[in-house]
Amino acid sequence: MSTFLIILGFFALIAIGVLKFWKDYGLPIFAVPVLATFAGFMLIGGLFNKIFFYAEPGYIYHVRTITGSEKVISDVGYNSYLFGRYNSWKRAMTVQASSLQQKGLLGRSITQGGTDSIQAEHDTANASAMLPPLNIIFLDQVDANVEATVRFSMPTEPEIFLKLAHEYRSPANLLRTALIPAFKETLQATGSLMSAEEYYSGGRTEFNNEFETQITTGLLVVRREERLVETKQKISGSANASLENQQKTYGNNSKMIYVVKKLLDKNGIPRRKKQKFGDYGVTVIDARITDLVPNSKFVERMQLKQKASADRAIAREQRIQEEEQRLLAIAKGEREVAERQAKAKVVQIQRTTEAETEKQLAITHALKLKAQSEIGKETAQINLEKARIDAETKHTLAEAEAYQKRVVLEADGALAQKLAAEVKIQTLWAQAFAKRAVPTNVFGGASGVPSGRDDEAKNFMQILTLDAAERLNYRRKVSKKTVKSAKPKSE
Repeated sequence: MSTFLIILGFFALIAIGVLKFWKDYGLPIFAVPVLATFAGFMLIGGLFNKIFFYAEPGYIYHVRTITGSEKVISDVGYNSYLFGRYNSWKRAMTVQASSLQQKGLLGRSITQGGTDSIQAEHDTANASAMLPPLNIIFLDQVDANVEATVRFSMPTEPEIFLKLAHEYRSPANLLRTALIPAFKETLQATGSLMSAEEYYSGGRTEFNNEFETQITTGLLVVRREERLVETKQKISGSANASLENQQKTYGNNSKMIYVVKKLLDKNGIPRRKKQKFGDYGVTVIDARITDLVPNSKFVERMQLKQKASADRAIAREQRIQEEEQRLLAIAKGEREVAERQAKAKVVQIQRTTEAETEKQLAITHALKLKAQSEIGKETAQINLEKARIDAETKHTLAEAEAYQKRVVLEADGALAQKLAAEVKIQTLWAQAFAKRAVPTNVFGGASGVPSGRDDEAKNFMQILTLDAAERLNYRRKVSKKTVKSAKPKSE
């Protein structure tokens, strides 16, 4: 574009000269400055495009100026290259092997002249380099088509980037001579680390991890070895029907396997072949195995193996079912026996419990009677002791009372009782005297003959009183001897 503008500028100058020539022949004068201005703009535009360029985001530019100097541009915007040259490098390049490339689903096809012909990326491409699925061979000689993607990051340090640019000169050359060969070699080396059966028997994650590790740090240095190992499954014949399940074994029960042994250095670390692009600051951002399709024969073999495995699983399930049925029948019989035993045991326990209950009740009743007798005995002893104490108490009280009475009697001769008896007697006589029948007229006879006079009644009362006193055996006078005996001994 810039070259085209410069050419237009030169043609404009020539046109100015032509117009000046035509001026002498009567052409309008205003055409000359118009053409001169147009020629100047064309020349300035052409020189600008030869001096400056616009740096796009996501790219690193290797710039060579007309003075022979080099520089690395990673910023976005206008930068000068001063009539020199510049190459654009993507910050990250992708190498991808995919079946979609063959179907034309990834835009423009970049393969020309076969699967090994690679065309460098362009602005509309989905990846820096697109490959068809790569064919690898596993350890057990099974080949497979692999789809994988690896993304590489370009260095940003100027010195390292210039070293990379000097060595490979262009991104397309880097892809052809370094990144794509490393991609292919790593895939093939990873396939030789395990067998296809191991891959499809749970080794998929290990395969992917080994691929990423090897593309990042280097290829493992390995040695393939053949080993004869004993199989756990015993092979038995079935020709002798009389042996039934006790068939004799035949064969050596061994098979040949292939083992990949990693070679170690003197420090015990696995030896690796370094990736050459790492010396130029190129690093791996991401590495993935997206798909792996084995050959049709292996697929058929795997299908047969899956069918055999399914048949074994079905047979195993049937055997388990038959075994479960047998165990169920045994369990039913055992359950019935257990039910009978349980019922008999319930009856036995019930009878034993009843007998034990009767025994305990008898023992309890006997203990109760014994306790009652002991309590009665203790109660009788207590009552006896109480009666003895009461008797002793009464005896003591009686002795005290008798002693008191004796002391009182000895002190005053029972004077108080005697006086009380005499008072009572006198009272009775007085009452009788007061109630006596007295005649109005008394006729007295000879002297000495009672006639019912008052003096006679009085004398009669005195005689009765004396008679009562005689019967009471006391004297009204207190003797000195009685008074002395009534005094306290302390006196």
